[in-house]
Formats: sequence, C-alpha cells, structure tokens
Amino acid sequence: MIVLEFKAEGKTTQYAAIDEAIRTAQFVRNKSIRFWMDNRGVGQKELYRLSKSLRDEFPFVKALNSSACQASIERAYSSIARFYTAHASSRGTRPTQCLDNCKKSVPGKKGYPRFKKNSRSVEYKISGWKLSETRKQVTFTDKKGIGELKLKGTWDLNFYQLEQIKRVRLVCRADGYYVQFLIGVDNKVDAHPTAYTIGLDVGLKEFYTDSNGHSEPNPRFYRTGERRLKFYQRRVSRKRKGSINRKKAVNKLGRVHLKISRQREEHAKRMARCVIQSNDLVAYEDLRIKNLVKNHCLAKSINDAGWYQFRKWLEYFGVKFGRITVAINPAYTSQECSNCGAVVKKSLSTRTHVCECGFVIDRDWNAAINILKTALSTVGHTGTWILDPNASGDSTSTHAGEVLYEQVGSMNEESSA
Repeated sequence: MIVLEFKAEGKTTQYAAIDEAIRTAQFVRNKSIRFWMDNRGVGQKELYRLSKSLRDEFPFVKALNSSACQASIERAYSSIARFYTAHASSRGTRPTQCLDNCKKSVPGKKGYPRFKKNSRSVEYKISGWKLSETRKQVTFTDKKGIGELKLKGTWDLNFYQLEQIKRVRLVCRADGYYVQFLIGVDNKVDAHPTAYTIGLDVGLKEFYTDSNGHSEPNPRFYRTGERRLKFYQRRVSRKRKGSINRKKAVNKLGRVHLKISRQREEHAKRMARCVIQSNDLVAYEDLRIKNLVKNHCLAKSINDAGWYQFRKWLEYFGVKFGRITVAINPAYTSQECSNCGAVVKKSLSTRTHVCECGFVIDRDWNAAINILKTALSTVGHTGTWILDPNASGDSTSTHAGEVLYEQVGSMNEESSA
C-alpha cells in the first residue's frame, strides 16, 4: 500500500464544502464513540447500523457519502479495538473484552477512546469520487458540494488501475487542502547485497554516529525557526479571540510549524534511505521517546532531533528494500567498552570513552559499535527485530510486512508534503 498526495486546487466555496465534510465525519465518529460508551459490548456491525440511523435522522449526515460515514465508523472502532485485547472473533465484529492492552503493557496507543475535537481529514472508499480521463482532476459526487478539484503534483496516476485505488482522503493543512490516494500495490524493490553492516547511535550533538565513526550533523530545524515562531505567536496573542485577524495570525503560525515539521520529516527520510541502501543490516537503539521527553531540560531538543521519524523511515525502507533492521535495547551501550567489554560509568556530559585497557574513543562511536555487536550476535533473521542484550533465548521479531503496523503504526507514505 502506497499513498500518493496531491495539492487540491478549487474555489473558496469548494474549500468550505470540504470543511463541512470533515466536520460531518468527525460528528459520525464522535457519535459512534458515545454509542459505545452507553452500550458496552457493541461490535462493528452495531456501529454500522448506527451510521444508517444517523443518516436517517440528520440531513447533513445523509449529504455525506455513505462510504465516508463507514470510514468514520471504522476509525472509531479502531480506537475501541486498541483499548481491548486484539483477539477478535471469527466474524471480526467483537473484540474480547476481558483484558485490555493497558494491563498487558502492550506498547503503542492503547488508551480509552476519546472524542475528536479538530479533525483534519475525511476519507472516502471506492465510491463518492470519480477521476477524470486525464487523471488530473477528481470529482466528489456526494451532496456536500465539493465538486471537481484540480490535482497539482508530480505523481502520475495513469500507472495504476482504478481498481487499485482503495481509498481517497481529503486532508486540511495550514497551507491548503490535499488529496491522498491509497493505492494497493507491492512497494518492494529488489536491491543487490552490499556486504556492509552498520550500527547507529542517535544523539543531540550529532544526528547519529555510526559504527564506522562517521557522524551526521543535527540540523536543529526547530531551534533555527524558533525566533520566527515567537514572532508569530506574539501576533496571535495580540489579536482578539474569535476575530478574523486572529484566525489569519493562527494560520500564519501554523504554516511556520508545518514547514519545520516537513523539514524534519524530509531530513529523516533522506538519511534513512541512504543508510538502508548502503547496508544489508542496520542496527539502532530501541528508544522510548515518550519516556525521554519527560526530562523538561532536554524535551525540546529531543523532539527537535526527530529520532522517532528516523526510526520509522528506517523500518519502512528496510521492508521496501529487503534489508534487515534491528532495534537494540540501549541499556549500557554507552557504558560498556567496545574493546574489552568492561563497564565504564560516565555522566551525560562526558563525551569521551576512556577505558582501563587503554582504549580511548568518542562516546557515541563506542555506543554504535556496541549496538552493531549486539545485533550481529543473532543471525539468520529477517524483518525488524527488537533485541534485548540482557535476555536469553530467541528474541521476538516482527516479520516483513507487519512492521509497519506492529512497530511504528501505518507508515506507507513516501510522497513529500
């Protein structure tokens, strides 16, 4: 599954219709969550029946395409299913409601389902839209009044059959509206072996340091644009709440935030692609970013580094190019000597590893070597693995094709924003 994204060009009335469709989809999702709260134990079929009753009761819901309503129901049910154990019945309509993921300490999103306040997208299935013969325009045929939108982008939809387009999504961002096409194709690429392996240690001073001693500088996009962010934030605070000028100021502030996020994502994507294409095995730290940002002194720098985005793209390109990606427990990787194995305790401010055996090396370089050694201790595996160097026996793995959902969520969008 790949995602092709285009900028949508239309009239002001069409943009207003898109906003109305997004609000309607949010309304259907929140109604589904409320119905589940009031009737614990209902499954996806009951929520589909709720969608039909909502269409009969509210005219603005009936104006939205039925497939878009069903997609909103599915989004609501996915948040409900995440809260419970992922053991569905044979019909796929009712999850086992005895043990939730919170009690089982399952990583990832698992909290209580919440209501959406500011949705930014609406999703259509195979109906409710129609592509032009040139594949340069898309027309939404429901009664919301969106109509025909021009597609601005470099992707060519003529390479794909209409049957391959599984869903179409309208997304609202600070700089405009976008149309995303979810296409069901095999995105794997046959790559020749390189006979190289590498270990990566991410940091704040350097973006990463590999086991060969090479370091990539940390671009610090947020720090660079922080002065401009403060300028627009002051302009927002000076405007009267609810006024049109405040909305314009908020939009300008959002554009700056959007630019920084795109810069960080594009940098992580480019670095990950280069690393994956140059090596047969890539080992990196299995960091828990949510725990690390609890340190208020380093939270801004950690979020600005984009470690999670980098790992996400490493795993995605690892599956695409058939490379092995290994996530290593980061415990003691910086303390252990990569030469003799002795533990040399050091604070975070100590940037040089000095061992009693006479081995002197940069702290991050030493950690990258330890990460690679731990990864190479287990051979004959494929896909993305999470290894614990202190554990015995076989390590758990996520096989190729499942990593996108089990490890980092759905990550199949290669198109730039």
